Amino acid sequence: MKKITIIALYALLASYFSIINGQTRVIAHRGHWNTPESAQNSLTALRLAHELSIYGSEFDVWITSDGIPVINHDAVIDSIYVEDQTYEQLQRITLSNGEKIPTLEQYLESGSKLPDIKLVLEIKPHKRIVNEDLLVNKVVDMVRSFNLEDRVDYISFSMNICKELKRKSPQATIVYLSGNVSPADLKTLGLSGLDYSYKTLSEHPEWIDEARDLGLTTNVWTVNDTTMMKVFIEKGIDFITTDNPIELNKLLTK
Repeated sequence: MKKITIIALYALLASYFSIINGQTRVIAHRGHWNTPESAQNSLTALRLAHELSIYGSEFDVWITSDGIPVINHDAVIDSIYVEDQTYEQLQRITLSNGEKIPTLEQYLESGSKLPDIKLVLEIKPHKRIVNEDLLVNKVVDMVRSFNLEDRVDYISFSMNICKELKRKSPQATIVYLSGNVSPADLKTLGLSGLDYSYKTLSEHPEWIDEARDLGLTTNVWTVNDTTMMKVFIEKGIDFITTDNPIELNKLLTK
């Protein structure tokens, strides 16, 4: 119990100072999963991320062959593409903590009961463009059905997905991941910001200031090393996506 209290205190302090000082904020990559009772992209990982009082919890969305949006990181499970399997077939898969692969509906329902955390929803690039477009429509409609438009940030490596999101939900926060588009071009496309790898932003550190000057948000992924965290905190990056949200929170409260 004492450990939980200390962690919660760090989280609350980090949240407070980030709001007051405009500091870097924390996004838990695939939720807060690196604990014994959790698993990547599980409902438990979302709940544990919420308990840290951080900005957001990131998760990954695919569509099955029978049109069900599901939460999983990889395109392939047991040598078969997720988009080529039915939801029923996916139910044979058990996550490391004993949970089943959740549907997006289950995930959003859980998220709707956890206030004050952003749901950072990554729509994965699919083999078929038609599946990307179908998934965008289903995702946006489902987010609206839960009244979560103001709590969902969309991210994707697919420019097609970003453009479809912009068309379907023009007021949404939509951020690009691939790292091959300049801040100026992202602004022209009407996107909200960039979310690039630490390697890309180490090669193009000027993009952080350029994005800020254009009114775009900046995020860096996936930063697990404390030295690299400090580098991007000093650069004034808006968000850091990490597998170690507790460590990042500690740095932000020093």
